[in-house]
Amino acid sequence: MTAEPQPTAGQRYLREVARLVDRLTAEEWPSIDRAADLVADALARDGTIHVFGTGHSHMLAEELFYRAGGLVRVRPILFEGLMLHAGAELSTSLERLPGLGAALLADHPIAGDDILIAASNSGGNAVVRELAQAVREGGTPVIAIVSRQHAASRSARESGTRNLRDIADVVVDNGGSVGDAAIDIPGFDRTVGPTSTAVGAAVINAIVVEAIERLVGRGVQPEVFMSSNVAGGDEANAGLLDGDDRARR
Repeated sequence: MTAEPQPTAGQRYLREVARLVDRLTAEEWPSIDRAADLVADALARDGTIHVFGTGHSHMLAEELFYRAGGLVRVRPILFEGLMLHAGAELSTSLERLPGLGAALLADHPIAGDDILIAASNSGGNAVVRELAQAVREGGTPVIAIVSRQHAASRSARESGTRNLRDIADVVVDNGGSVGDAAIDIPGFDRTVGPTSTAVGAAVINAIVVEAIERLVGRGVQPEVFMSSNVAGGDEANAGLLDGDDRARR
């Protein structure tokens, strides 16, 4: 008999991402359920959804902002120095800088009626911890997306203080491996294929979709963007932008 061909590294990566997304519907659903309630409650009281992440996690903040089929009342906290295009080493240094979280909040106020979603695979960098702690102390609920395995690992870089998972009101575990990369390749000495972005995007969109369904069930019609690439999309979105300067910013 001819042996069946073994899956390639790329195929194994796609299977692992699919497995991690699938586990969200079971293992992480109680946390997603609670997060959706918090988001729905914030929107029902005319609050805003703030989203923050550093390094590659900032892509999750952008994923929710000005998105076809996504909420209008989203304000990402985007600081260029924390993004990789401004300088990879600079981004790493700044996300570990004490005091930066307070400076970001001074420039980006968050009210008690709002909510913060903070994404950090490790949950250990200073800026996301300090920002989340200050927001929570101000009375605003915090939802965290982290890798519990990484955050609890002895291999994780020592941060010397509380982890984001210990600060947030709700924690959704992305199920990622320590160090994020998930695929071993024989003959190669490092794992490859990070999963936190793909799974994180699924988490935040699941939270938003669930929250919208709950709002509609309460008789609330949340503002949602249309695609600008369908007929009538530009006109529909222009009306939403005219009514909410938060989206323009």
